[in-house]
Amino acid sequence: MLPRSVKLVEVGPRDGLQNEPRAVPTAVKVDLIERLATAGLAVIEAGSFVSPKWVPQMADTADVLAAITRRPGVSYPVLVPNAKGLDAALAVTGVEEIAVFGAASEAFSHRNTNCSIAEGLERFAGVIAAARDRGLRVRGYVSCVLGCPYEGAVNPAIVARVAGDLFDMGCYEISLGDTIGAGTPLAAQRMVDAVAKRVPRDRLAAHFHDTYGQALANLLAVMERGVSVIDSSVSGLGGCPYAQGASGNVATEDVLYMLNGMGIETGVDMDALLRAGAMIGAALGRPPASRVGRALARRDQADPGAA
Repeated sequence: MLPRSVKLVEVGPRDGLQNEPRAVPTAVKVDLIERLATAGLAVIEAGSFVSPKWVPQMADTADVLAAITRRPGVSYPVLVPNAKGLDAALAVTGVEEIAVFGAASEAFSHRNTNCSIAEGLERFAGVIAAARDRGLRVRGYVSCVLGCPYEGAVNPAIVARVAGDLFDMGCYEISLGDTIGAGTPLAAQRMVDAVAKRVPRDRLAAHFHDTYGQALANLLAVMERGVSVIDSSVSGLGGCPYAQGASGNVATEDVLYMLNGMGIETGVDMDALLRAGAMIGAALGRPPASRVGRALARRDQADPGAA
């Protein structure tokens, strides 16, 4: 059975912009976040407290958080990789939620965080406990749930173990990431069914990349398995710096179009979302990457009265 409503988690300002080849000004990031909140998105990843040496695009996260005008009812989580990142987040006024990230692939874990899966989970246990002690909500990410760029196929049992461990440590929600976008619908369903033995389905989120054009089909497949939280990125921004060739996250506009067509409530306004996508596209010097954004832009150019 499909959900009546879906929570969209907007990851563009973090997962999207961290992969841009040139610096994105702080003011542009702030403008994007505020436009997304105006569009009705209730969860917007605002940045990450990672080493500026490895992810220079996120070096201004504290400045972004200080500059945004927070809307009531909107959450602005930030990613932290370790205790040092948590300390940096706690030093910023207004941080209420963080996210930690593990992987279901040993090779990817070593490339991404320079440690094994087990070592990463041990590291996160202290971070999660410290964050919860300070009253912060913690979300957990699991990468490579449907394939790894180094190992290939990933065993759903490993995904379930990592997701379950993060949930048991205190993460209120577990986001399952198809980092290289290689998954297909049946594989996605089987993976979710395996994870659901450790984590309640209403605590799972889908974070699918569209590298092979499968993201929307995979999202529909896992929605049929009880998943009602979807991570997406405005204008399809993003990718993964440690997964060569991985294209961006599924575009928020494309997900919203599908959900609107199915009568599934999100609380997000398409026109305002399209304006946010057009703004960041102009700032980056390229047209919207979402299929819906391109289609509606062509329609409006052909018939200016269509909007």
